[in-house]
Amino acid sequence: MTPLQSIGAFRAGFPEARFIVEDVIGEGEKVVVRYSVEGAHTGNFFGIPATGKQISMGGISVYRVIGGKLAEAWVQYDQLGLMQQLGVIPMPG
Repeated sequence: MTPLQSIGAFRAGFPEARFIVEDVIGEGEKVVVRYSVEGAHTGNFFGIPATGKQISMGGISVYRVIGGKLAEAWVQYDQLGLMQQLGVIPMPG
C-alpha cells in the first residue's frame, strides 16, 4: 500500500481526525515528522465498521524527497493501541 492509499484508508475511517504536527526535522533528502492524531471512528477502517469511539495515537514518518517529490516513505504509528481503542484487540489484563 502506498502512503497515499494508507492516508485515504485512514481518512475513510476517521474523516474528521485532527493531525497535530509535534516536530519536523529535515536533513539532506530526508524529512522526519512526529505527530499525534485525535478523532472519532465514524467510517469503515480496513473492514472495521464505524464504532463512534474516540481515538488518540502518536506516530513518526520519515520521508525521502527528491526534486520536490516524495520518493520513499516509512511510517510508524501505534497500530496496537489504535486497535485496542477501537475494541478490536482486548486491552491487557
